[in-house]
Amino acid sequence: MSPRVLDALKRRLGGGSGDPTPGADGPWRPPLVPLKLKTIDEAFALPAVESVADLGGVWAVEAGYSFHALENHAPERAVLVDDDITAGVRERAAAFPQFQLLEQNFGLERTPADVGPIGVVLLFDVLLHQVNPDWDEILRRYAQHAQAFAIVNPMWSPADLPHGTGDTVRLLDLGEERYRQAVPPQDNIDGLFDRLDEVNPKRGRPWRDVHDVWQWGITDADLRAKLDELGFVVAFAEQHGRWRGLADFEDCAYVFHRA
Repeated sequence: MSPRVLDALKRRLGGGSGDPTPGADGPWRPPLVPLKLKTIDEAFALPAVESVADLGGVWAVEAGYSFHALENHAPERAVLVDDDITAGVRERAAAFPQFQLLEQNFGLERTPADVGPIGVVLLFDVLLHQVNPDWDEILRRYAQHAQAFAIVNPMWSPADLPHGTGDTVRLLDLGEERYRQAVPPQDNIDGLFDRLDEVNPKRGRPWRDVHDVWQWGITDADLRAKLDELGFVVAFAEQHGRWRGLADFEDCAYVFHRA
């Protein structure tokens, strides 16, 4: 994470308040979301969960949820998978010999096997970004190795539809005006619809298929149906209202375990 981005995150997130941090001379650590911490704790309450894989857990939180699991639940094994692992994460990870860092895209076909058998897979605010493979294919691939999933995700629930109704949508298919209404403002949205078929130089794939932008509005019903199809049942679920005030998304958390 560049110093410029890190400074911007500190300003946006209040300088790290709300998360246990070292003294003023220690490294800054981003605040962590209580709902996500609770979801991790609920997952580790399951008897089958003794290890953890955190998928895409670096951006904006410096793998804070991996470290919460390590420091509070002492898993026998932990894996972080992210294609942008920072120096700060590597330095902190050195204190945990059971912590494996995989710097690669967790959507690659080989990655679930690289992770191997695992107690719980953390998917925090990442499913809605996954295209080619799509979010449901990600779940299918990791379901072959996981005993549980801990998912916190903005879930699609447009304000103009009755709660719990509607279908999962590919957000880019809504068109630029509706897309901008639905998702939070981001710099990379500007000009996005003019370059959807251009290759993103960092990701090596068209802009329409990069995880850097919001891709899906996933409904609660479709998420539950997919995990049911894969042989998982709900152990924990909470809904915390509109996600950061967005009219079309609800802040939802789940733990699913193998039936």
